[in-house]
Amino acid sequence: MEIILKEDVANLGYKDDIVIVKNGYGRNYLIPTGKAVIASPSAKKVLAENLKQRAHKIAAIKAAAEELGNKLNGAVVTISTKVDANGTIYGSVNAAQVAEKLQEQGFEIDRKIINIKETIKTAGEYVATVKLHKEVSADVKVIVVAEEA
Repeated sequence: MEIILKEDVANLGYKDDIVIVKNGYGRNYLIPTGKAVIASPSAKKVLAENLKQRAHKIAAIKAAAEELGNKLNGAVVTISTKVDANGTIYGSVNAAQVAEKLQEQGFEIDRKIINIKETIKTAGEYVATVKLHKEVSADVKVIVVAEEA
């Protein structure tokens, strides 16, 4: 089933992308929740016209994302957490904690766009990727340290 996304959907695509999904996923989830519409020929024409009219707005959004990405590339997030004698964390560090620390530094970043490649279960240094736009992403250094008892 070919559909047009009305908003960003994680691991599928971005707003106004035309993607192919399985019939059940499109019919039972994406279309009823308003995240997508069926990509009929008329819907494709409407999408093309809208994209043509919004080209300068899209360029401005991308420029803003690039500016934020340049600021984020140098950012370092330090998270202190409880660890055992071996340096293993009780639980794990996730994207929500990284987003919270970035917010304390003045960056309004949604946890859903933060991707941590590996599971953080020990103290050390890691890299989290923040996907700001289709073509713009920034790497944030995440340092996990032991909390003082």
